[in-house]
This record gives sequence, C-alpha cells and structure tokens, in this order.
Amino acid sequence: AVLLLMFKDTIMGFVASIQVTTNDIVRIGDWITMPKYGADGDILEINLTTVKVQNFDKTITTIPTYSLISDSFQNWRGMRQHGGRRIKRSIQIKQSSIRFLREDELQNFEQIQLITSYIQHRQRDINKHNTRINADKNLLINGRNLTNAGLFRKYIDSYISNHSGTNKQMNIMVRQLAPTQHGLPIEVYVFANTIVWAEYEHIMADIFDHIIAAAPYFGLQIYEMEGSGDIKQLEIQSSDLA
Repeated sequence: AVLLLMFKDTIMGFVASIQVTTNDIVRIGDWITMPKYGADGDILEINLTTVKVQNFDKTITTIPTYSLISDSFQNWRGMRQHGGRRIKRSIQIKQSSIRFLREDELQNFEQIQLITSYIQHRQRDINKHNTRINADKNLLINGRNLTNAGLFRKYIDSYISNHSGTNKQMNIMVRQLAPTQHGLPIEVYVFANTIVWAEYEHIMADIFDHIIAAAPYFGLQIYEMEGSGDIKQLEIQSSDLA
C-alpha cells in the first residue's frame, strides 16, 4: 500500500499516457485549452507524468498527464484540420424598433443590391397569399408582411455569404434567438477561412463593424447600456424642456 501511494502519480501517468496515445486524444503540436491549469496553447511535450504546454503569451504550463483523462479540456485540432475558425456572436436589437414595412419602403430597400432579388421574389409570394385570403391591407397587420428585422437578417446572411473572409464550405447561418431584457438577439454563425488568430479577429471585426453600421438603414436600433454621458444629455434635454 505504501509503495502504491509512493508511485501513485507514476502509475496514473503511465496508464493515462497509454490511453492518450491509443485514443489519439492529444498530439504534440495540438492547441489545447484547459482553464483549470491555466493552459491555453500548443503542446510541446507529452511525458509519463507531465504534459508541457506553451501558452500564447509564451509562458509554459505543466499539467499532469492523467488530467487529460480525468478532467475536461478543449482540443482545437479539428479547427486547424478543417481550415476554418468559428465566429459565433450576436447583437441585441431593440424590440420597439421592429415593425412591418410598407410597399413604398420596400421599393427603397430594393436599391440595396444584396437583397434586391430576395425582396422582389418574397413580395410576389406575399402578394399572392394576401390576394388569396382577401387580406385588408389598409392595416399592415392583416395578412403577411415583411419586417425590417427579417429583411435585416436576410441582408446579414447575404453579406457574410459574399464576404471574402468566410469559409463557404462550412455552415453559414443568421438566426434569431429568444428575446431577453436586453433586446432581440440576432446571432451570426459562420466560419472564417483562416485559423490565424490575428486574421480571424480582423475578419470578425470587419463583419460586425458593417452589421452595426447597417442596422440604422433598416430602421433598427442596437441595444447598449446607457453611459453617464447619455444620462447627462437626457438631463440637459429635460431641463431645457422644463
């Protein structure tokens, strides 16, 4: 029993190293993330008792080999093999800014080239449906209608599908998530066509810069917490009205 206790780490490391090798769990050069040990980088060495990881800040983290079996961690090998890194981020739309669109407004939106054909095709289908059910279009709520939020989603989808930095062979999706107290989340799910960190960040920022700048064209407002400057401006406006 004493001997087992003395060689516990060695025995566990030996068993773990066999499982790691047999099941191809990690390899030298794999990028792994293991928050428990502060590891986020490439594996340099896999020994009987320890695994050495070089983090992206060039520090070295040493973790027990058996922890690769007993604890959870993330291996980014699949991302590197497929040549694309996932972008999964959302913006919050103020729900009070979502509304139906009138036909004269749709004519203006048709000037946005990425959604011209979509609007024309979709509106033909909607008009046929509304005629069939004899919808009273004196009120927009009657029948089916396009909304500015729905059109914005389609625009984002077309934009990222045509963006030079996205991987067209992997999933591309723009979806609406459940409403929250912060608004209606519109999520972009796409893969960059690079795994280089700096290039990936540039592509993601470029996409969301455009999305945020495009929202006002659709009459949509993006939710953000009011800062002290915003509150002060409201107080000034209130005092001017008083």
